[in-house]
Amino acid sequence: MTANEKTIIKFYTALANADANQMCECYHPNIKFRDPIFGLLKGNNVCQMWKMLIVKNKGELKIDYFDIKADNYLGAASWIATYHFSKTNRKVVNSISTLFHFQDGLIIKQNDDFDIWKWSKQAIGFKGFLLGWTGFFQKKIQKQAQKSLLNFAREK
Repeated sequence: MTANEKTIIKFYTALANADANQMCECYHPNIKFRDPIFGLLKGNNVCQMWKMLIVKNKGELKIDYFDIKADNYLGAASWIATYHFSKTNRKVVNSISTLFHFQDGLIIKQNDDFDIWKWSKQAIGFKGFLLGWTGFFQKKIQKQAQKSLLNFAREK
């Protein structure tokens, strides 16, 4: 097992244990994170996002990770997050593929990819089913997620 594979395992184990601080130990200070919900986040905002998601799920976030691969520079993993979306309390089972870039033994780039329409159908319901595939609705989701993150960060 490579050192970077161990870092990925540490990261997802910390997420499964709702330990955002240990997750953030895996990140380079110049981390850049991207996913369909939050868009691009940088630096401390990435750690704040994980802290917010853990807090909002009140310990009911289930994480299964698999297919961990990494060399000295790149890595990949697949994982499934099962939780209740805080705004609607609807159950979400989200299958995610992640690509990592490493620098100095830490994650410097993370790109989480998943089907935003499938997510919106589960998280939002009928409105997500009807509109979740549209760019307009996806941008609206992203703006709301970023606003929630900003509000969370202000409160901390």
